[in-house]
Amino acid sequence: MRKVIAAINMTLDGICDHTAGIPDEALHKHYEELLDQAGVILYGRITYQLMQYWQTLLKNPSGEKSMDDFAGAIDRIPKIVFSNTLKNTDWNTAKLASNEIEKEVIALKQQSGKDILVGSRSLIIQLFNLNLVDEFQICIHPMIEGKGLPLFDQIKDRQFFKLLKTKTFASGAIILYYEPIKQ
Repeated sequence: MRKVIAAINMTLDGICDHTAGIPDEALHKHYEELLDQAGVILYGRITYQLMQYWQTLLKNPSGEKSMDDFAGAIDRIPKIVFSNTLKNTDWNTAKLASNEIEKEVIALKQQSGKDILVGSRSLIIQLFNLNLVDEFQICIHPMIEGKGLPLFDQIKDRQFFKLLKTKTFASGAIILYYEPIKQ
């Protein structure tokens, strides 16, 4: 059975904002490798539209290898977008979800293949509340944003986790790998 991995960046104060954080060469390389190891990534509309930025680097490379390589990785991975307003994705490796999130993810988990990444705050919350997240990979950036959306503000019940490992970057960012403890 495929695992659902919630992979997201946040600041020390728990804010999830794809424009906050300290993306550097090492972090881009880490996420490039994560994308290459996964079979699909799930996005909500807002995050998906932010990720479309990387399409511009495919057409007009930045010259910064880590960013251009990440753009290639995000382009290669199949994407499923959950949206009630989008009519098309305008990206040949992306498609709109055909079912509600719970049915779609249960069907994906039962297929063979590589793991399923979730890269949108709203989807992480929904899937967590449905007990469908198998692992969290939370990258904490050494900064306080002071405003924005907290990752865990809509969680229904208390949950405990087992720390699997950590990964530290020279920038001071740290990725915490957690597995929910099934109760």
